[in-house]
Amino acid sequence: MQILNGTKTAAEIRNEVAADAAALKAEKNITPCLAAVLVGNDPASQIYVGNKAKACQQAGIISRIIRLQETTVTSELLTLIRQLNADNDVHGILVQLPLPKGCDEQQVCDAVDPKKDVDAFHPENAGLISQGRPRFLPCTPHGIVQLLVRSGIEIAGKHVVVLGRSNIVGKPVGLMLVQKGKSADATVTFVHSRTKNLAETTRLADILIVAVGKAKFVTADMVKSGAVVIDVGINRTADGKICGDVDFDAVKSIVSAISPVPGGVGPLTIAMLLYNTVKAAKN
Repeated sequence: MQILNGTKTAAEIRNEVAADAAALKAEKNITPCLAAVLVGNDPASQIYVGNKAKACQQAGIISRIIRLQETTVTSELLTLIRQLNADNDVHGILVQLPLPKGCDEQQVCDAVDPKKDVDAFHPENAGLISQGRPRFLPCTPHGIVQLLVRSGIEIAGKHVVVLGRSNIVGKPVGLMLVQKGKSADATVTFVHSRTKNLAETTRLADILIVAVGKAKFVTADMVKSGAVVIDVGINRTADGKICGDVDFDAVKSIVSAISPVPGGVGPLTIAMLLYNTVKAAKN
């Protein structure tokens, strides 16, 4: 059984991104810049943005953190986004979610220039992904694909079951894996909270990707022997420990490979954000 080491894979990608950023600086005197907008005082968001800023610094990317009060309204955010869109020194824009109540997340995310939308949330970028000609790939789904490919796991011809249908993870990762070409060519099935006989379908998966946000939701009887399991969930148990959406201890004995939580998909999300920021600067 193979433990898929996201920390190691992310470090490889971050080293590659740092080399690309250095080359861009040397050849064209361009230093990639990521502007992160943080509204309010959500503790988790504070940590996420801090981690992203530290990762940017290590990769040779300028990190511009813009902190706004909890009372910020949608119109103020839209004015800021317009300013960042027009700023030629800013290559990537990230709006840290969730936004406080009273802020229209959809309207704010849609206002980001698609060419600076390094989260790939804009409907234009989502549409390009669905057509197999992406400008940017969303960070967590791209990290999942990189983890599979760099761990030597074959995707082409495999039956991938995606448990979860969010716009951030479930839908885009399925769309990416069903495309023609390298790192794809899978047969993809989506399952979710309204799927009947859920376990019958998850047991068909050669590769099971789980992103439902429920601690230890996937149990051993839901997984085929020898399957590959990617656990995207991050949950905190009653005793304060972090766990995924998969019952890791129960499932690991029957699978061929599994990503742990923590240390699996999580580190790759930031690595792919850095990758997108450098790509935006090149573009």
